Amino acid sequence: MIQRLYGWTMEKSAHPHAEYWLALVSFVEASFFPIPPHPMLGLMCLAEPKKAVRYALICTLASVAGGVLGYGIGFFLYESVGLWLLGVLHLTESFPAAACYLRDYGAEIILVKGATPIPFKLLTITAGFIHMNFVTFLWASLASRAFSFMLVGLLFRLFGAPIKAFIDRYLAWVAGGFIILVVGGFIAASALSGDGSKTADKCSHATLESMGLGRE
Repeated sequence: MIQRLYGWTMEKSAHPHAEYWLALVSFVEASFFPIPPHPMLGLMCLAEPKKAVRYALICTLASVAGGVLGYGIGFFLYESVGLWLLGVLHLTESFPAAACYLRDYGAEIILVKGATPIPFKLLTITAGFIHMNFVTFLWASLASRAFSFMLVGLLFRLFGAPIKAFIDRYLAWVAGGFIILVVGGFIAASALSGDGSKTADKCSHATLESMGLGRE
């Protein structure tokens, strides 16, 4: 199933209306689609490096719009739709910890997501469920998605197709270095406040039952 969806997504990168398909994939991935738009974005940037920033911007804006849909599902339809979606996407077990960390750290978790493989859809649905401040959610999502997509677009635009080898080999290291700096800052701040270990322990043991589907 996943392999077929991946193949279908890759086929759309060569479609005459590829930009619309890229926007659609970016939109639905932020709330329920299992295939991320990054591979499609990479193929399109490789084919036309001069349009790479345009493609990355499409991804960014469409993904944030899709994130708003995910937020709405968590906010209004968690019990009727959200729980089902999390189950289908195999994210149910990750949900309690995500809700716990979002409650304690808020925007920082969404910002960090931009440099990690954490499913964005998990955070969008969770943010809606906990009634995270919508403006905070919106700007953090925009910053996170821009980092995730625009970095690829800018590299292709500046260096053209030859940058593909660098991206394939080193982009994970670049993103990893960024995340080490960000997480290191959070850990240092938490250590100074004395709350970091308490939050980590609490969130690592969070369950749906302990949350009681309650909201703050």
